[in-house]
Amino acid sequence: MKIRKYLNSDSKYIVKILKLNNQYDYPDIEGPRAMERVVKCKAAMSFVAVIDNRIVGCVKAVYDGSRAIIHLLSVHPSYQNKGIGSALLSAIEDKFKKRGASTVAVTATNKSVSFWKKKDFKRLPVFLMLKRIK
Repeated sequence: MKIRKYLNSDSKYIVKILKLNNQYDYPDIEGPRAMERVVKCKAAMSFVAVIDNRIVGCVKAVYDGSRAIIHLLSVHPSYQNKGIGSALLSAIEDKFKKRGASTVAVTATNKSVSFWKKKDFKRLPVFLMLKRIK
């Protein structure tokens, strides 16, 4: 397995993985155009996991100099439970550490909480709230 930076040409594969994992609820946040904006943002980081020239997972995160937040981690269902999510997490944590982050948070779904707890993340008493900007 290889972990590399996300390229705009990866978007159709990432969208497929997100749809398979029911993580594609907001195309304006998770879709190809949003991914293009993420690539241009200096605070953002996106990586993909590749096996046999096939994209099997991705992670998207941001570090603003104060807070490091993983906004998305997704692995193709056929490749789950094989260490790919852990490898993507390690890669993004490495980048955070090099940039000076001392902690990392994650926006998690109920379905993914057990994964994050295994990785020593603690549940915080906060809610993620969303508003569309008009």
